[in-house]
Amino acid sequence: MKTYRPHPSTYTGLIQQAISEDMPFGDITTSCTVASHTQGKAVILAKEDCVAAGLFVAQEVFAHVDSSIACRIMFDEGAVVHAGGILMEIHGSLASILMGERVALNLLQRLCGIATQTAAFMKELNGTDCRLLDTRKTTPGLRVLEKYAVRVGGGHNHRFSLSDGVLIKDNHIAACGSITEAVRRLRRNAPHTLAVQCEVSTMEALQEALSVGVHAVLLDNMDTDTLKKAVDFTRKTAPRVLIEASGGVTLKNVREIALTGVDMVSTGSITHSVKAVDISLRILQ
Repeated sequence: MKTYRPHPSTYTGLIQQAISEDMPFGDITTSCTVASHTQGKAVILAKEDCVAAGLFVAQEVFAHVDSSIACRIMFDEGAVVHAGGILMEIHGSLASILMGERVALNLLQRLCGIATQTAAFMKELNGTDCRLLDTRKTTPGLRVLEKYAVRVGGGHNHRFSLSDGVLIKDNHIAACGSITEAVRRLRRNAPHTLAVQCEVSTMEALQEALSVGVHAVLLDNMDTDTLKKAVDFTRKTAPRVLIEASGGVTLKNVREIALTGVDMVSTGSITHSVKAVDISLRILQ
């Protein structure tokens, strides 16, 4: 499946901000020790197995630091890279390479970590018809790139923002007084083209949501026995309603959750709790 990269306009500002944060007034150590005209080669190495994601972002970092730097990307996005694999070769001013090193690695380690963890979840879901979704639990400012990395790892994206779709959550229900009232207000005020999804955590709430004609339900923090009952009830009562499960989803239980018959399972852990992949840059001259 082809994974479309985000448009550069969605992340170039982020890169420039990160570079300015890392060297607001230049790089003191490099400027005092490495002549700007000294040319050389560096490589970016994976020090553990991972799924490659965001190599073009790292390349863009070096281009922002010095447009004369030449980068050669060694793996396609989504490729499995084993420990010791060279992700990228970099040629140009050694001083410029050093200036871009940390920002490039920070982003690359993060994105590869997300893609790698997502791929691990997808492996657990192999053979099921269940989709893996991310959430809005992303690093502020990095959402476009982090959700891209989820796609690279084989997952799918939930809403990108609060402007993308309707999801009635527990606090909306508390503010409105009931699911019925929240849906009534949506139908009065929201565009008719928007599907309505509602979060429920009990069978009673599920019954109320289905009775007012929601298009999708999010079964939140239900144990597997309750999930099975909720899925069976929904299929019999409103067979066209999409069913998502969320809350407490881990690598250990995601398959069990999927096998309850839900259409989708979502987890914030693939973006907010991932371990950065161990990746380093080495100058060869």
